[in-house]
Amino acid sequence: MAKFIYKMENILGIKYKMEDQAKTAYGHARRKLMKEEEKLLHLRNLLDEYIDRNKELRMKKLDIKKLREYTEAAESVKKDIKLQELAVKKAEQQVELARQKLNLAMLERKTHEKLKENAKEVFFMELASGERKEVDELVSFKYNNPTN
Repeated sequence: MAKFIYKMENILGIKYKMEDQAKTAYGHARRKLMKEEEKLLHLRNLLDEYIDRNKELRMKKLDIKKLREYTEAAESVKKDIKLQELAVKKAEQQVELARQKLNLAMLERKTHEKLKENAKEVFFMELASGERKEVDELVSFKYNNPTN
């Protein structure tokens, strides 16, 4: 029996590798986004702490030095939060780009798998047709030559 050989098997293998690489890149981008979001959350918590300490100092005996220190620290953290929000947006964009690349790689892989499946179906149909032709010839030969 004939064996099915897909002529573009190497391309399909490359598509699998490209999809795996895209999955890896997407995973890295997601992890980076989560890391950046954690940093942002930490900065926001730190800002809340400074604001709370600032309020506490205002309630107690007025200590201008500490009050100024916490106010400056809070302003510094606000700047850091703005920078971190930009980093989070950039990471989100990277995740979206990686997701689009992953979708494209998956689409290409599925397309090549479908082409392989179609080629396999054509191969088996041709094989079956050839076998039917051989059987018909054999039957025709036996029918036309009854001496055998």
